[in-house]
Amino acid sequence: MQNKDACTSIMVGKKASLDGVNYIARNEDRVKAIEPKRFLVKPAVKGRHETYVSPYNKVTVALPEEGMRYTSTPTLDQTAGPNEEDGINEANVAASFTESVYANDRVLAYDPYVKNGLAEDSLCTLVLPYIHSAREGVEYTGKLIAELGSAEGNGMQFADADDIWYMEVVTGHQWVAVRIPDDCYAVTPNQVAIEDIDFDDPDNYMWADGIQEFVEEHQLNPDHDRWDFRHIFGTSTQKDRHYNTPRTWFAQHYLSPNVSLGQRPEDSEMPFIRKAEFKIANEDIQYVLKSHFNETPYDPMGDAPERKTYRAISLSRTAQSHILQVRNLNKYKTSIHWIELGVPAFNPYVPFFANADDTDESYRNVPEKMNLESAFWLNEALAEVVESHYQEFMEKDEDYQKELNEWARRKIAQVDKEAASLEGQALTDYLTGQNHEIATHYNERTKALFFELLTEGCELSKMSFKMDPNL
Repeated sequence: MQNKDACTSIMVGKKASLDGVNYIARNEDRVKAIEPKRFLVKPAVKGRHETYVSPYNKVTVALPEEGMRYTSTPTLDQTAGPNEEDGINEANVAASFTESVYANDRVLAYDPYVKNGLAEDSLCTLVLPYIHSAREGVEYTGKLIAELGSAEGNGMQFADADDIWYMEVVTGHQWVAVRIPDDCYAVTPNQVAIEDIDFDDPDNYMWADGIQEFVEEHQLNPDHDRWDFRHIFGTSTQKDRHYNTPRTWFAQHYLSPNVSLGQRPEDSEMPFIRKAEFKIANEDIQYVLKSHFNETPYDPMGDAPERKTYRAISLSRTAQSHILQVRNLNKYKTSIHWIELGVPAFNPYVPFFANADDTDESYRNVPEKMNLESAFWLNEALAEVVESHYQEFMEKDEDYQKELNEWARRKIAQVDKEAASLEGQALTDYLTGQNHEIATHYNERTKALFFELLTEGCELSKMSFKMDPNL
């Protein structure tokens, strides 16, 4: 099986974040420039007796009788499986599933992928409705891998109000997971990232049964005095150094500018887990996910000869980007599923409260052809217009994104104040209504900028000439 996602993931611990909560985030990058995505709330189920069969690779799983409600971002085209990707369930557990990672040929020789095993199209559907903590997310996925095998390599993030766990499944059955320290962040870009595993510390590390014996039996550890998962299972190739490592370099240069001074874009040994030199805000996570080597010679939107040297973080191939902000304020559930549709560099992140029964029609219904009543298509259209006249339009686009971030912070504070006295279904109903208001505001503001830039673009045509005013 070949992975279809080529993503960038970020995790920020609660003591490393400005607002004291855990964050997990990812750009979902696809092969095609247009991969329509929806934003849904999947309802809870009880008394179910069904078997799941993947349309993609026919993996077959008997579903549990009960499952929790959760948010998700499935693809419009379901012929290759649900591809729900990410979400937050009603137990206040967030997950983001499909950071494609690649194992080396040595380890795959002894534990190849399982053709009809667990693949990225099914992960969110088969895991998120059934887990009650971040740690349980790793355990539950590990049991599925032991039973079904894995069809590909995938990195997965799990977060609750207390913990963040990152799990890497790299061969048909081998995997490890690490708890991200509360005062740290981690960035991973399509390559095996987890480093040393402490098998004497099960509180902070988890692993597949028998993984140590597997490595020893097949003589796979290249190091003399350490058990480094990246060295044993990962790759270090020319493609990694042009496609992957530069993204880690840029993110760490922004979040840890002093300690990362000696790093270069093609370094293969950049640490996976780092401490930031300042408290990381939601807007900082956005900046990294929106970035394209800004203010460096490697920016593809610039004119330097090196502009096409490395693969950037924000791409035209990004189907959607998300930031999952796991909050549990005043003991009521107000975690936020931030959604960005279109190209992250040009489009805003929209905050939706995960404790909701429904999503707005503009996010729920996505026509196959472009329609500006659809949030997906509206944002794709705006991104195309901004990029077409980047130098002329980027300042207005950045002002628009900043304005919406300011509005979002005020809106969330207002909702938090009102929600403090609510609980149960009354709280869910209130947050669902607020989500509709948020969607309407963002859609209207986006349409206003879109039509403004289209109008201005009429003056920027190359099919122009200095006109004689007397003609």
